[in-house]
Amino acid sequence: MESTTNTMVNGSDLDNNNAAGGGGVVDVYGEDFATEDQLITPWTVSVASGYTLLRDPRHNKGLAFTENERDAHYLRGLLPPALMNQELQEKRLMHNLRQYKVPLQRYVAMMDLQERNERLFYKLLIDNVEELLPVVYTPTVGEACQKYGSIFRRPQGLYISLKEKGKILEVLKNWPERNIQVIVVTDGERILGLGDLGCQGMGIPVGKLSLYTALGGLRPSACLPITIDVGTNNEQLLNDEFYIGLRQKRATGQEYAELLQEFMTAVKQNYGEKVLIQFEDFANHNAFELLSKYSSSHLVFNDDIQGTASVVLAGILSALKLVGGTLADQTFLFLGAGEAGTGIAELIALEMSKQTKAPIEEARKKIWLVDSKGLIVSSRKESLQHFKKPWAHEHAPIKSLLDAVKAIKPTMLMGTSGVGKTFTKEVVEAMASFNEKPVIFALSNPTSQSECTAEEAYTWSKGQAIFASGSPFDPVEYNGKVFVPGQGNNAYIFPGLGLGLIISGAIRVRDEMLLAASEALAAQVTQEHFDKGLIYPPFTNIRKISAHIAAKVAAKAYDLGLASRLPRPKDLVSYAESCMYSPMYRSYR
Repeated sequence: MESTTNTMVNGSDLDNNNAAGGGGVVDVYGEDFATEDQLITPWTVSVASGYTLLRDPRHNKGLAFTENERDAHYLRGLLPPALMNQELQEKRLMHNLRQYKVPLQRYVAMMDLQERNERLFYKLLIDNVEELLPVVYTPTVGEACQKYGSIFRRPQGLYISLKEKGKILEVLKNWPERNIQVIVVTDGERILGLGDLGCQGMGIPVGKLSLYTALGGLRPSACLPITIDVGTNNEQLLNDEFYIGLRQKRATGQEYAELLQEFMTAVKQNYGEKVLIQFEDFANHNAFELLSKYSSSHLVFNDDIQGTASVVLAGILSALKLVGGTLADQTFLFLGAGEAGTGIAELIALEMSKQTKAPIEEARKKIWLVDSKGLIVSSRKESLQHFKKPWAHEHAPIKSLLDAVKAIKPTMLMGTSGVGKTFTKEVVEAMASFNEKPVIFALSNPTSQSECTAEEAYTWSKGQAIFASGSPFDPVEYNGKVFVPGQGNNAYIFPGLGLGLIISGAIRVRDEMLLAASEALAAQVTQEHFDKGLIYPPFTNIRKISAHIAAKVAAKAYDLGLASRLPRPKDLVSYAESCMYSPMYRSYR
């Protein structure tokens, strides 16, 4: 017992392969190396028992505590006499969730469960992923963020505001877990397509990290959601008596940069070189700058730029099997030239360059972008933001998307504008007029901001379109045929990417890893899926998909000399699966 306690207190042995489990997190309590029928001790700071045990979400099992456990842990009388196994608890909760007609009520019920019984929450999410993913993630999480002040119950994660400037390291040390491996951080300035939600953006890091565990198998205790509160420019929130953040306009410039610099330095100092920091929903001007500034010194990843790009590229690679031809044969037109648009465009160009061995500058010429001022062309170069300049090609200025579609004649149309209803009937009909199978991706989230619906894409193209969206749409029947729209959901990529980085002990993220993730995801789409019109595999197999993505990402990390966990496992897929967190209940001594 003494050695267990010492390891727990010191948090040592971080790189010991024998101690790694549950996504590479140190298994100080022996949970992952015990079989499910072996007994473990429910540690908190001391052994949890009685009333305390029932209020500890990591160890609480509710009515699933056995007769022996109720005796041993002073639970007699604190629970009703009935015994209920985890499967029956899951069945009861799913029945209850389905009674709610309002998605936000389901979200609140799921968050309550997470705070009450962690393992049951993840069991529910893993076993019912297609039904519950839209509840804990987009589109419902968007509404949850908008109303976060009203539904706020207890803090999840860390809130770091301008008040903590100069004390961020101390704030990080207030978090009870020491062995953090993934941090998802936002400043709330660009939440989905909903804009500046300030401190209430915390719903996004919380939701993302629950998916890191459910879909990628990372241990919940290794995940830390953080919101950096520098104020908000949203007048509605500033005047809302229930708003939970700083009531001031956003800090910018040097004040903002200094706070972020202190945060990044403190994270590395407190958690080490190999903690993955995922930037989430920062505004364009900060997102590119932060990624550029810290990608050479920290293990950083921006899901809006890189995750979206990787999942969309996977969908494009799959769609090619339906359309025919190579990636270099395609012409792309994007509506939206922000983080997502330019991120996807760059990854497509990298993959095209890799396939054709041509310079990336040549590959970029096949990709055109439209922003709020029209087609991005050379004559606009002087006034463009730096991240748009590589996409300014020679062409006469064009103002509208419809005219751009008619002039460029793209084979693939990508929507990353954050503005709903912008792929009009005329635009879709134009795409169908010069493409036998036009590829149309309406990627903006949530559903209300989607450039068009699945039904509109299939109906206006007379069933010709290959369609995918960022938020889920139901299957569509057109002329007696059922079309199943794809969902280019980042949740396909980031959990597996994160797991791959962690199991390899990677110290940096590189574009080659994102390409490997895209190719791994596209490889999971079978002929059976194509026959149904699917260009992404079903989410029901997401843990298997994540293991394959993790293996490819880890392999690339080893190939590039960026992996620190040695020796390299012989079978990376099996190793990734063995590291995944299991939500099954454990038996207590």
